[in-house]
Amino acid sequence: MCWSATADLTAGTVITAVGVVCVMRVQRVRDLPVAALPLLLGAHQLVEAAVWRSGGGCGPATTAWAVIALPLLPVWVPLGVLLAAAPPMSGPRERRRLRAPAAAGVATGAYLSYCLATRPVTAEIRGHLVGYGVNIPWTPLVLAGYLFATLGALLISGDRHLRVLGAVLTVGALACSALWRLEFASTWCAFAAVASMLVLGWVRRRKPASSVT
Repeated sequence: MCWSATADLTAGTVITAVGVVCVMRVQRVRDLPVAALPLLLGAHQLVEAAVWRSGGGCGPATTAWAVIALPLLPVWVPLGVLLAAAPPMSGPRERRRLRAPAAAGVATGAYLSYCLATRPVTAEIRGHLVGYGVNIPWTPLVLAGYLFATLGALLISGDRHLRVLGAVLTVGALACSALWRLEFASTWCAFAAVASMLVLGWVRRRKPASSVT
């Protein structure tokens, strides 16, 4: 997520603050899951700061990090996008299209929950990044479902601002994956911060349902 405990703590605090603003500004209850996404991302950073402080291992902070990253996000994101597309904000065709990543997210999240419940999760400090380990059978298939649920839901949304958010997160995922494999440094916090500001912009542009024509 970030390259040190201090960086994770700082980024997590800022992103969480942005999330609080997003939630306070939201005008439609159905927009709350997307608006609260920065809160989730910020909490994830703060949890990883605790992982850094504990030196890795398989303690409560490591488990909490894995719960957010693995089963929670693939369920939260596509269902949030689907809820935000409720009438009158979008038509039936878009809502039908968004049901596919939502279904993939629920299935992926359920499977990952089972993996976390039956297998240990470990964290290892590797220079400027934290490596997490959990035994997940059928990893390529699970990864495909995970990406389709999280990034796919945003990229196929009829909302232009959510598509931009999806594009930014896609670029961030590719860049951070490459840097992580090289064991250079974890830089996801930077993309999480950009994503949080994009969500704030999205919230500000949303209109209450009664004003949509």
